[in-house]
Amino acid sequence: MSRTQLDVEKKYKKWIIILSVCIPLAVAALFGVNLRKLGFDVKPLTFLPPIYATINGLTAVFLLAALWAIKNKKVELHEKLMKTAIGCSVLFLLMYIAYHMTSDSTKFGGVGTIQYVYYFILITHIILSIVVIPFVLITYVKALAKRFDKHKKIARITFPIWLYVAITGVIVYLMISPYYV
Repeated sequence: MSRTQLDVEKKYKKWIIILSVCIPLAVAALFGVNLRKLGFDVKPLTFLPPIYATINGLTAVFLLAALWAIKNKKVELHEKLMKTAIGCSVLFLLMYIAYHMTSDSTKFGGVGTIQYVYYFILITHIILSIVVIPFVLITYVKALAKRFDKHKKIARITFPIWLYVAITGVIVYLMISPYYV
């Protein structure tokens, strides 16, 4: 490993830790803040859920396309698709926070077995969406540092988790959408 590779990884190590801790904490904190209930005159952003669900779906498509690209040795395309997937995930997160800061939470109205299925998918989606943050960041930094052996190794873990989070985000939306007011 060259000195440059070490410098790149060292440079980003603090950011990976900070973002991996701060993003879930910020989302949890902001999830409980409703600007309307605090007296701010803001309209509920009720149009956002289908948009951010679509962005989750696009993230899954970009991830699958990036996998295809790298398997076919289209490295530049792979890089662009992965950056787009990261951008989609960030955009999703911003919209998700904006929605929950301006709108009341929607309760799932299904009963029986479907209720258990929904909560299983929702809980695994939430847990893995937290877990995947450092994996995505570390995988990305390994590529930046041109440590492709390490990048490939961690990408084998990151990819299925991230794909699961993207797909289950869409499924959660589809299951709860009939209950939006």
